[in-house]
Amino acid sequence: MTLNLTEETAPEGYERLVFAQDPETGLQAFICVHSTVLGPAAGGCRMWNYATVDEARMDVLRLAEGMTSKNAMADLALGGGKSVIIGNAQSDKSPALLRAFGRAVQSLDGSYYTAEDVGISPDDMKIVAGETPYAVGLEGGAHGTGDPSPFTAQGVFQCLLVGAEVVFGTSDLSGRRVLVQGLGHVGMSLAEKLHGAGAELIVADINEAALKHAKTAFGATICDPAEIFETEMDIFAPCALGGVLTEATAQKLSAKLVCGAANNQLETPEVADALRARGIRYLPDYVVNAGGIISVAGEIHKAGTSYRTERLDGVAARIRTLVDLSDKTGRTTTAVADDMVADILAKASNTARGAA
Repeated sequence: MTLNLTEETAPEGYERLVFAQDPETGLQAFICVHSTVLGPAAGGCRMWNYATVDEARMDVLRLAEGMTSKNAMADLALGGGKSVIIGNAQSDKSPALLRAFGRAVQSLDGSYYTAEDVGISPDDMKIVAGETPYAVGLEGGAHGTGDPSPFTAQGVFQCLLVGAEVVFGTSDLSGRRVLVQGLGHVGMSLAEKLHGAGAELIVADINEAALKHAKTAFGATICDPAEIFETEMDIFAPCALGGVLTEATAQKLSAKLVCGAANNQLETPEVADALRARGIRYLPDYVVNAGGIISVAGEIHKAGTSYRTERLDGVAARIRTLVDLSDKTGRTTTAVADDMVADILAKASNTARGAA
């Protein structure tokens, strides 16, 4: 057992940043706890072939902060955290590496719960759970909720229907050109729902097998990832990695509605203003894609399926509230959402101080 844990200096506003290394298994991972104001931090584990350790560190910091906002808005009594494993999920992953990661999670003594994200499956999480009770998103068991991806897709789809009604005057997607970027578990599930609703699907991914399936099963048109922002569409659903919406791409985008599952879709907060200036309605990702963590929260709190159902139903209602407030105040939906999160956290902090 050669697990080495380095407590790095967390940036201002963050609680903990741990770098875990295990030379024996090749594990290099970051675990970041952004906030535990509302409860133990919770957020999935992503395995990605980052070019550098610094790139991985930057990603986990952004993702962990996003989880604080996501969990606060979804009213889950959970704080925000995230973990990333550096490596190729297809070739570098091993049971030994996952067990080493599980020991790293265990070292945080319950201040952080992990689950599936990009590159990590329910089977992988089961291995992690062999080393720590703070691994969730598990199949079976008294409280197991399984793969959170379908619930994420369900929430995104419901929010997209709300957005369509606001932007186009109807939630009927028949003939609407919807471009889904990223056909992982969530993106493919969303594509299936969109196809069932009559949308004209356009898909982009680097996975040829996924593209072939979408074309065969849903009649999707394949788009080169490099041509996304030159493609005519009504709705853009980013479901891959973050940062896809930049000042430059915002000027090219033909869609009138953006609603997708990817985390941190905006490269900078100012992109929200650029989208609004062009009459493009952007639905904040950390509100839209909360379905997965809602499912996981039910497992953490050992709640029944009614817990998940009630909160999933609330995701689309929250988006409608945000849109209404945005229209009323003339501010972007992201600014409105961020203020709501800040208010939730401030009230919780004040309550905690008053009880101390």
